[in-house]
Amino acid sequence: MGKVLWFTGLSGSGKTTIAEKLKAELEQLGKKVELLDGDVVRNTLHKNLGFTPKDIHENNRLLTLLAREKALKADLVLLPIISPFREDREKARTFLGKDFVEVFIDASLDECIKRDVKGHYKKSLAGEIKNFIGIAEENPYQPPLNPEIKIETTKMDLTEGVLKILQHLRSNGDI
Repeated sequence: MGKVLWFTGLSGSGKTTIAEKLKAELEQLGKKVELLDGDVVRNTLHKNLGFTPKDIHENNRLLTLLAREKALKADLVLLPIISPFREDREKARTFLGKDFVEVFIDASLDECIKRDVKGHYKKSLAGEIKNFIGIAEENPYQPPLNPEIKIETTKMDLTEGVLKILQHLRSNGDI
């Protein structure tokens, strides 16, 4: 079974950008890589789910199962998803065991609001989006306590972040 790299961080932290660049680098090394973009999966397979805490838990549970299924046929599965609750990430870690790698893409809420790539923060702060993670009280973002990899996107650029992940994978014999 392949490794599952579970990218967690606020919307706008850079999870998908880093995962996409990492995928290209890993494929250059001859690795079979699956990218499960949390936004894409939510808008297709899980479009019936909203953003209540209950729906977020269910989305994370389903993504854990999907990641495991994909990992049976791939060397690495990259899963960029906000995944705001520690409990969900720990359940994924328990389910996937040694094949789970938590990658914390760390950018402050203020930085993500400044970036606001998709306009979600602006809409949320204006009351147009309910339950937005990091803004709504019922959906706080709980940063990882001990991720295997931490990338601070305000302190390192895209290339440095990808190299840090590759170095971790090499040092653990995953690539």
